[in-house]
Amino acid sequence: MTEEKKIVCIVDDNQTNLLMGQKALESKFRVFTFSAAPKLFKLLEKTTPDLILLDVDMPDMDGYEALAVLKNNNDYSQIPVIFLTAHSDETNEIKGLSLGAVDYIVKPFSPPVMLKRVENHIRTAEYEKHMTFLVNQRTTQLAKLQSATLDVLAEMVESRDHNTGGHITRTQSYFFILLNALINAHLYEHEISKWDIATLERSVQLHDVGKIAVPDAILNKPGKLTDEEFTEIKKHANEGIRLIDEIGKKSGDLAFMEQARILAGSHHERWDGRGYPLGLRGEEIPLQGRILAIADVYDALVSARPYKDPFPHEKAVEIISNEAGAQFDPQLVEVFVAVEDQFKNVIS
Repeated sequence: MTEEKKIVCIVDDNQTNLLMGQKALESKFRVFTFSAAPKLFKLLEKTTPDLILLDVDMPDMDGYEALAVLKNNNDYSQIPVIFLTAHSDETNEIKGLSLGAVDYIVKPFSPPVMLKRVENHIRTAEYEKHMTFLVNQRTTQLAKLQSATLDVLAEMVESRDHNTGGHITRTQSYFFILLNALINAHLYEHEISKWDIATLERSVQLHDVGKIAVPDAILNKPGKLTDEEFTEIKKHANEGIRLIDEIGKKSGDLAFMEQARILAGSHHERWDGRGYPLGLRGEEIPLQGRILAIADVYDALVSARPYKDPFPHEKAVEIISNEAGAQFDPQLVEVFVAVEDQFKNVIS
């Protein structure tokens, strides 16, 4: 099967240059010629060439202006552009290369040299495209592996804690209801703008990963915990940090685990400083942990436990509202109250 020829476009207001360029390239490429840049842009609406040869000195729109248009359009920005010019001075070359041209061919040009340069640049562009594909493919595979690892760890935690079935999935939902409401209200937007939301979404699953180290007899006790048992339960925050640090070190991807580390270590802190494990106060507590604290407590309130019946949604909203400024960030509580009907829909 014959390989389809690559497409090369030549833009030059000189007909002689267009004819010479076409003759030099047509044995190897499909060649389209244009006397002005706007005519090239018409073609680009239907076809994406593999390379463009672009004259610098043209009326109406010169080569520099045309290249700027190409580079500002995501559909065309990766097309290699070689300038055709009668100017061989350093200043013009630097200007064109700075704008994104891959090469310069000085007129009058040698047809064999033009052909070889076009071949080389198309070959280079194809190689770069292939390498980009491989990198993207590998990145996708790694993301799937990371996501699967988090899923398995989260499932391990939930399978051990018989008292909290579905807690992780519901808490994720509550967390992102609050986060989206914060974004819409333009609250804490500077901090939120720095987050990788996709990574954060997966990381919420690991907020209770430290419970892996809590003895079964305490984790699944069918009744209220003693003070000593509650002290053991509280260790899961620091244990979660330790486990996540180990995963990060062994995987070599500490950045990926940073959000999980923050969530595991801060969602039991309290606004008034009486939480654990560090007794952080107010905005010392990472915002992610302050959001998760409301989501986590709401789910605990409306869920059945061996030692209590589930609270009605309205009672849970009342309890959380009364804890504004004590257990919870008061601004977050205001946002929670504004979207509490969305919380109710998660379990209805």
